[in-house]
Amino acid sequence: MRPINCEMLRQNTSLCELKPGQRACICDLSKVHASVCHRLRDLGITEGTHVELKRTSLFGGPLTLEANGQLFGIRQNEARSIGVNGA
Repeated sequence: MRPINCEMLRQNTSLCELKPGQRACICDLSKVHASVCHRLRDLGITEGTHVELKRTSLFGGPLTLEANGQLFGIRQNEARSIGVNGA
């Protein structure tokens, strides 16, 4: 699966709306709590970063994502506040 170019995308959605295997480009972190934003920056995840949803958990558990060659988890309520292009 090839990465998506952020500039070529039209549709904005939230990170939690991706389906497993789908890739997207993070385009809006303005609604994310400061502590979550700091954690994402520590992982090298900023606006313009390409992410892929690897798996979702049952019953509203965390999402597993891949970005910059690393896997990380994020709560679904935090993922709702992250805007992405390419869903």
